[in-house]
Amino acid sequence: MNVFKHLLSSQSARTRVCTSYRASFSFYHFSSDASIQVHSPEQEVVIALGSNVGDRLNNFNEALTQMKKSGIEITRHGCLYETEPAYVTDQPLFLNSAIRGVTKLGPHELLSTLKKIEKEMGRIKGIRYGPRPIDLDILFYGKYRINSEILTVPHERIFERPFVMAPLVDLLGSDIDDDTVLRWHSFSKNGLFESWEKLGGEALIGKDGLRRVLPVNNQLWDWSKRTYVMGILNLTPDSFSDGGKFDSVGSAISRVKTMISEGVDIIDLGAQSTRPMATKISVEEELDRLIPVLEKILELPEIEGKLLSIDTFYSEVALEAIKKGAHIINDVSGGTLDSDMFRVVANLSVPYIAMHMRGDPSTMQNSENLKYDDVCKEVADELYERVRTAELCGVPAWRMILDPGIGFSKKTKDNLDILMGLKRIRSEIGRKSLGVSRAPLLIGPSRKRFLGEICGRASAVERDPGTVAAVTCAVLGGANVVRVHNVGDNADAIKLCDAMLDR
Repeated sequence: MNVFKHLLSSQSARTRVCTSYRASFSFYHFSSDASIQVHSPEQEVVIALGSNVGDRLNNFNEALTQMKKSGIEITRHGCLYETEPAYVTDQPLFLNSAIRGVTKLGPHELLSTLKKIEKEMGRIKGIRYGPRPIDLDILFYGKYRINSEILTVPHERIFERPFVMAPLVDLLGSDIDDDTVLRWHSFSKNGLFESWEKLGGEALIGKDGLRRVLPVNNQLWDWSKRTYVMGILNLTPDSFSDGGKFDSVGSAISRVKTMISEGVDIIDLGAQSTRPMATKISVEEELDRLIPVLEKILELPEIEGKLLSIDTFYSEVALEAIKKGAHIINDVSGGTLDSDMFRVVANLSVPYIAMHMRGDPSTMQNSENLKYDDVCKEVADELYERVRTAELCGVPAWRMILDPGIGFSKKTKDNLDILMGLKRIRSEIGRKSLGVSRAPLLIGPSRKRFLGEICGRASAVERDPGTVAAVTCAVLGGANVVRVHNVGDNADAIKLCDAMLDR
C-alpha cells in the first residue's frame, strides 16, 4: 500500500504533507569535508550489515559491539537473512541485516567510524562487491538527503537490492512511528513498503537466494520450511500433567529416547513447575534437578541434530545450562521475574523464547490478570513491550521466538481467541515492528485446563485428542513451533497440516 495513502485520507492532505517536507528539509550537497547543521543533539540512523568471510555471525556480533562503543545506541534490529551474492556471484553466501539507532555523530563522522570498524575487523580494499568480513552502510541519516564526494544518503542502490530492503522494512512498523520514519518513506516515490513490494516483497523470502533465518547451535534455522515439534520434559514432582514421572535421570533419559524416536525437533527441559499456584523453588534446587539430566542427554548419540531448550525464568539457571551445552532459553515470564535475564541472554548470544504472562504462576490466574477487552491486541502489545525491552538490552530481534502464552493468565475464551487469532497477533505486533512480527511463533496448548473444560476431561493425560485439535488449529493459523507432551500423535497431525499448507 502506498504509505501516504495509508497515512492520509485525501490527495490534498498528501500534497500538503509532501510540500511541507520539501519546504522543511534542504537537499544537501557537500564536499568531503563539509558538515551538516544538525539542530537535534541526536539523529536516528539506519545502518545495513553484511558479511560473507569467516564467522559471519560473530562478525555481526563484533560489529554491533563496536558500534555501541563508538557512540551508536542500537534501538532495533532487522531479521537475519542468508543471501546469494549480487553483482559478483562467484563468492560465498552473505548474511545480511540492518539496525536502527541514534547517534550524536555527524554523518561524515559516522561514516568514518563505520569505516574504522570495517578496517579493524579485517576488511581490505579489493573487488567492488567482492567478499568482505563486514560491510557497514549508512542507509538513512535523520531526515536528511546527503550527496557529498564520499557519502550518499539514502544509499544509492538501496531500492534495487532485496537483501537491503528486506531487513530495512523489518525495522519499520506498518504504523508510522514519527516524522523521521515518514521522511524515510518519502525518499522512495511511493514509500518504502511499495518499493519492497515492487521487488517482490514477502514472496521473495525462501526463494531466489533470500532466506530469513535464526542462528542456533552453529546453524542457521529457516523455520519457514515446516512446523517444528518441541517435546516437553518435566523434571519436577508437581507439574500439572506428568509431575514426578521423569524426576530421576534414568526415567528422563528413557523419555528423551522415546521422543526422539517419535520425531521430536526440540526437547524442552523444565525443572520448575509453572502450573497455576505453583510454589517457586530456588535457583540451586532447579539446577540440582536440571544439570544431571542435561549432562546425560548430551551424551546420547541420538541427540545429534536435536535442539535443547531450557524452560526457566532464572538467569543463573539459563547461564549454567547454556554453558553445559543447551541451545535455547524458554522464559515463561518474558523477563519479568528476573531483571538480569535479558542481559544474560544478550551475552550468551542464544535464541530467546519470550512468552506472554501477567504476574507469576501464583498470581497469573487472579481476577485482575484475567481482564482483557481485546485479548489478541493486548497480548500482542504486552508481548511486544517485553521483546522491545530485550532488544534495548542487546538481544537482537533475529534471536527472538514469540509465545502468546496459552493457559497463562488466560480464561478458556481467551485461549480460544488466541488459537483462532494468531494472524491478528502478528498483525498487531507488526504495527510497531514488522521484524518482530516475523519471528517464529511458538504455541503450547498441550493438555491444558481449557481443553479439559471444553472436552470434559478432568485428567490431563486424557486431553491428547483435544491437544491434537488445538495444535492443528495453531499450525493452520501460522504457528512455527508447537510444544507438546505427546510427540508422536502431534507430529503426525503437524505433517498433515504442513502438507495442506504446501498445496
